[in-house]
Amino acid sequence: MRDGVILPVVCVNKNVPALVLRYFNKARFTDRLRPLSSPNPIHHLTLYCAPGLVAPVLGFWKPPSASSISDQNLRGSMARNSAGNASPGGKTSVRIVVAGDRGTGKSSLICSAATDRFPATVPPVLPPTRLPEDFYPDRVPITIIDTSSRVEDSVKLGEELRRADAVVLTYGCDQPATLERLSSFWLPELRRLEVNVPVIAVGCKLDLRDELQQISLESVMAPIMQIFREIETCIECSAYKQIQIPEVFYYAQKAVLHPTGPLFDQESQTLKPRCVRALKRIFIICDRDKDGALSDAELNEFQLKCFNAPLQQSEIVGVKRVVQEKLPEGVNERGLTLTGFLFLHALFIEKGRLETTWTVLRKFGYDNDIKLSEDLIPYSSFKHSPDQSVELTNEAIDFLKGIFELFDSDGDGALRPQEIDDIFSTAPESPWDEAPYKDAAEKTALGGLSLDGFLSLWALMTLLDPARSLENLVYLGYVDLLTAVHVTKTRRHNRKKQQSDRNVFQCFVFGPKRAGKSALLNSFLGRPFADTYSSTSDERFAVNVVDQSMGTRRILVLREIPEDKARNLLSSKESLAACDIAIFVHDSSDEPSWKRATELLVEVASHGEVTGFEVPCLIIAAKDDLDPFPMAIQDSTRVSQDMGIEAPIPISMRLGDFNNVYRRIVSAAEHPHLSIPETEIGRSRKQYHKLVNRSLMFVSVGAAVAIVGLAAYRVYAARKNSS
Repeated sequence: MRDGVILPVVCVNKNVPALVLRYFNKARFTDRLRPLSSPNPIHHLTLYCAPGLVAPVLGFWKPPSASSISDQNLRGSMARNSAGNASPGGKTSVRIVVAGDRGTGKSSLICSAATDRFPATVPPVLPPTRLPEDFYPDRVPITIIDTSSRVEDSVKLGEELRRADAVVLTYGCDQPATLERLSSFWLPELRRLEVNVPVIAVGCKLDLRDELQQISLESVMAPIMQIFREIETCIECSAYKQIQIPEVFYYAQKAVLHPTGPLFDQESQTLKPRCVRALKRIFIICDRDKDGALSDAELNEFQLKCFNAPLQQSEIVGVKRVVQEKLPEGVNERGLTLTGFLFLHALFIEKGRLETTWTVLRKFGYDNDIKLSEDLIPYSSFKHSPDQSVELTNEAIDFLKGIFELFDSDGDGALRPQEIDDIFSTAPESPWDEAPYKDAAEKTALGGLSLDGFLSLWALMTLLDPARSLENLVYLGYVDLLTAVHVTKTRRHNRKKQQSDRNVFQCFVFGPKRAGKSALLNSFLGRPFADTYSSTSDERFAVNVVDQSMGTRRILVLREIPEDKARNLLSSKESLAACDIAIFVHDSSDEPSWKRATELLVEVASHGEVTGFEVPCLIIAAKDDLDPFPMAIQDSTRVSQDMGIEAPIPISMRLGDFNNVYRRIVSAAEHPHLSIPETEIGRSRKQYHKLVNRSLMFVSVGAAVAIVGLAAYRVYAARKNSS
């Protein structure tokens, strides 16, 4: 009913199990208004009242006491300085689309939010409405889009919903059927349209609800929110009485700028693993003396960095007291432990203070996916052409050696799986849990990773994905990224100079099925020979250190190319640009295998000649323990001589006879000019170019002689005339 002034107002948020019940009059988010129960602004479910109003708070936030000191102290300065902070999450505006059944108060809600008064009349659909940046504490402008619920406007409605940053779904408090329509139509429709944004469920016309039919919003909405997790907040309001109108769009904006999903798991009611990993990294960075706890001074540094205001000593004592009461292991004689630090953030999120945790994360360079923002990675440091590579510098390698020694807790010279997980416990996830890095390095008998294997995986990641390598170096604590990697000279330059100074070589492994490609890679990683055949359907990598003569060591990356993927690979002009050397494996006892390997050799050589990305090549005669097919020696000799490359290298993985094949691969890559094959077409093309160049040279010389002769004649004629 619309008589009277004071009405019960209910708001339910999925982050807070408690129900918030407030009785208040007109509210407005302005600098002149104050929170109801605390001297410091508390955003989220705390609602703001005009000065002089008194409103009781039930079940959520008590007046300031020891139990609330931690939240106020660590957040207070953020609220006081929010006006000067950059846009949260990099958002410069928020687009909110309001949808719902006809007559539920959509347009009146928008008008009341923008004008602070109830409209006498409203059009069927309002034009886009803008709330300025100073409307809410985060200082990010909002554009509100009104929509029509008519069937004939469904296409336009779908377009607007797909462009939304957040959606406000309305129902009428005086029309129970419209509430049921949220779960029967509107929320399923959002899923059908694949609108994956936060949803705010808003009950309008609260003043028209029958007093005899008062219901608990929490009891009604909790089952719906269990099914539709995209609902962030449920709130009831009255445009006529100006009750909780600005709060509607505040919650919608907050759900976009400070999202719940990346931080908190609703099912388990715990921080998500990626959030825990990020907070652990932040804790380690702030723990300057590395004693496993944040001292008072370190807490103050953290507070200043994140919120631009120091903590008083009494406030620090209050923070630690709250943690110790709830979690004794959260504080020790040295200060706040990692467990206590994580507990505080879990407490903030539980109480709806997501902006606190997000402010901390963003101050330390995290984006909305809780990964390092791209602008922190110096992409210019590894910008390179297709035939250049990116390698770790000696400084980065020394840093990684130190990391290895630090986490090799038992000192056995190998990292167990748990120790590797500990190394990457400050990264969003371990980068080596999936292909191409998983199982790409040699392991010890107990499944550990040696120092060579550890550095080899880092070299592989830097070769294939330099940005990811740098990102993970940051997670491990590497500071100066500009000194972490360097770009090699082009492969074309190395061929001209007849020498390569690279430390990491990538070798493409071609060959037909059952030729022994996988066995070659397995042996490279120290794995025993397997008699059973297993076909390789996808590309696979193997990386290890190869000891060369004179004590030099190089890292070799073997990239197995399945036979049916070779043609697709060579369809790209730059497919061989990243290749330092290519090898062609065949079963020396099978003539069809040999023929297919030579066909692949010709295809690769031809591709290199056409594109200019020529690569040195070697032929590997696998299964040397079996009898060779007839004419094997004659055929292989003829092909190698015709193409100008080394004779096939015989090996037997079954017998463990590798014939120094890996060292020979690296040596050929180090001297790329010696093993580049030539096809007949390529040889003819070179001869043609030589003839053309020679002809052009003769023409040029003849023209020069003619010009010189003409000039001499003119000089002679001029002297004769003058005499």
